[in-house]
Amino acid sequence: MSIGNITRRGAHSWRLKFELGRDLASGKRQIRYVTVKGTKKQAQAELAKIIASSSTGQYVDVSKETVAQFADRWLRDWAATNISNKTYTRYEQLLRKHVCERIGTLPIQKLRAADLQGVYAAMGGVSDRTRLHAHRVIHRMLRHAAQWGVVHQNVAALVDAPTGSREIELLTAPQIQTVLQTLRGRTLYPIAITALATGMRRGELLALRWQDVDLNGARLRVERSLEQTTRGGLVFKSPKTRHGRRTITLPASTVAELRTHWKAQQERRMALGQGKAPEDSLVFAAWHGSTRSPNALTKEWALAMSKAGLPITLHSLRHTHASTLIASGLDVLTISRRLGHGSPAITLNVYGHLFN
Repeated sequence: MSIGNITRRGAHSWRLKFELGRDLASGKRQIRYVTVKGTKKQAQAELAKIIASSSTGQYVDVSKETVAQFADRWLRDWAATNISNKTYTRYEQLLRKHVCERIGTLPIQKLRAADLQGVYAAMGGVSDRTRLHAHRVIHRMLRHAAQWGVVHQNVAALVDAPTGSREIELLTAPQIQTVLQTLRGRTLYPIAITALATGMRRGELLALRWQDVDLNGARLRVERSLEQTTRGGLVFKSPKTRHGRRTITLPASTVAELRTHWKAQQERRMALGQGKAPEDSLVFAAWHGSTRSPNALTKEWALAMSKAGLPITLHSLRHTHASTLIASGLDVLTISRRLGHGSPAITLNVYGHLFN
């Protein structure tokens, strides 16, 4: 049981001394000191509050650690070893840009739900989904803060999560034709053809090897993805879930385009003196055969679409493929498996409004 006493420090300040019991590991008494300002009655009330919280296991030592300082510690001590480089980079961006810049100097023990609500309200110019993502990162960080005894509760749990509706960009048939006509003859063309026919993600396309493609069987196998981050550079990774590793059937038109692409790639390798491509060579490599950067691909795509006056993103090809599957009457489980979603619930969350 916690016990304590009060000693005057100044005209209007008091030192609270209390014991939290004995340390389970060493058996030593845990003595704490806290200085408070006010009247003796107020000091007595504060001591009573501390003793009560200690008896229920909710007491945390007073700390001057700020939100920004804890964010740095959390990123270093937990995030750096428990999440992927890509996820780490995203977490760091959200915390530094939207949280630390606004409330980073605030002591984390004084953080209130209203402070977080202010952060979300100040996130102008971002999508609802980005705001929701920021909330989830903050919630996760503060959950660890509570587990580590830095704060007595996760105040993010007291805030209503921002709405995070997805904006799905779908291409019409005329837009698809315009995109393909614009890209014909360029290295982006076979990538666009394959993305439209399979719904593969950018990283999956760039990690695809010829050994993963069975042109005679009109199918390909997604075995990995290419990730690019400032911390880890280019890294080939296995899918996040077991459903991410999947087989996707190919229409005859896509098989024909890939055969043409393979032939052109071999001719280019011969011209460069590289010889025939090995089976583990990349399907969508850079012109000289090296790994193509995901960021560079996105920039090349954006530039091509900008010059053509088409406000179309590369990821919209995946959404368009999904909408085509839905329109054809396929069930949600089959669509989910083809897209590599972890569960049909994810598919419904993204595309539910397209099902009739």
